[in-house]
Amino acid sequence: MEIPIVKDKYGISTLIFTKKFTLNKSEAISKMNKLGSQKQPFIFVIDFEMKNPIVINLDQAAQNNVFYNVNGQSNFPFGEFPSQIIDLIKTPIPFNEYLQIFQKVQKYLHRGDSFLVNLTQPTSIEVNLTLQEIFEKTRAKYQLYFKDQFVCFSPEIFVKIKNNIISSHPMKGTISAEIENAVDLILIDQKELAEHTTIVDLIRNDISMIAEKVWVERFRYIDKIKTKSGDLYQVSSEICGQLNENWSNEIGTLLFKMLPAGSICGAPKPETLKIIKEVENYDRGYYTGIFGIFDGECLDSGVMIRFIEKHNQGLIFKSGGGITTKSLPTVEYQELIDKIYITA
Repeated sequence: MEIPIVKDKYGISTLIFTKKFTLNKSEAISKMNKLGSQKQPFIFVIDFEMKNPIVINLDQAAQNNVFYNVNGQSNFPFGEFPSQIIDLIKTPIPFNEYLQIFQKVQKYLHRGDSFLVNLTQPTSIEVNLTLQEIFEKTRAKYQLYFKDQFVCFSPEIFVKIKNNIISSHPMKGTISAEIENAVDLILIDQKELAEHTTIVDLIRNDISMIAEKVWVERFRYIDKIKTKSGDLYQVSSEICGQLNENWSNEIGTLLFKMLPAGSICGAPKPETLKIIKEVENYDRGYYTGIFGIFDGECLDSGVMIRFIEKHNQGLIFKSGGGITTKSLPTVEYQELIDKIYITA
């Protein structure tokens, strides 16, 4: 059956997957809880608005053309590929168009409706690789190839659960590693500090809804991300919580209580989601949703950033960043562009 296509307000086609794969929210929660209680491994892919979640038994993913790599757990036979020059052409929205959206966000921030808004936009790209080749060649903690419709190679953890401990690692703050004293610069930047602190507080509150005890294990540590166009430093924190020993019996209920991920919406979450829906003027789809696997004992999941989607107009790379009252439009626009890359 062909996948029907609709167009969003930008005229960009949005893929709507067949009912064979998508569930509604309550169906997804029920299926995940059932599989979790049976200790049955599965993969889950949940879109940003939680309208079309997907839950597939892990041993059935490959036959449905769904391939993953989750921190080394994979159903794809990765091999060595010959070195290749990657030609990536980006066509982002014009700055003036971005500025209008940015100014709308600032209006709400200054009015006090939100403290932090994660603003994203789609960018048309051209690249000399197929989606499957991008999946094969990229290296990231969380990689997903879905039926030749989209590919994700994300560095950001959503949550892990092991030995009844849930941990989240929100990622907020990006700077080019080529800049002199880059780590010092991003750690002393007051805008970046305020943005990161806001997200840590939000994630701590989210985990507290499902955990008996919550704590910040690490605050603002640095990861280095290798890309074809240069290395990046990204700032993360680790927040942990204690779950009861029967957490897998309600695995779907627990996860959906925390969605959407705080790092890709903002705070306070309910009001910020309204702002995002109004100003972005396009459909995020599965971008900034989450995906992950339950292996029968542990859960590992990532936020679907670094995301390329196929449309009838070509390939779209969706990216963005957090906006506060201290944000500068030129800097945020450049960050949106800098996050469009293929990892090494």
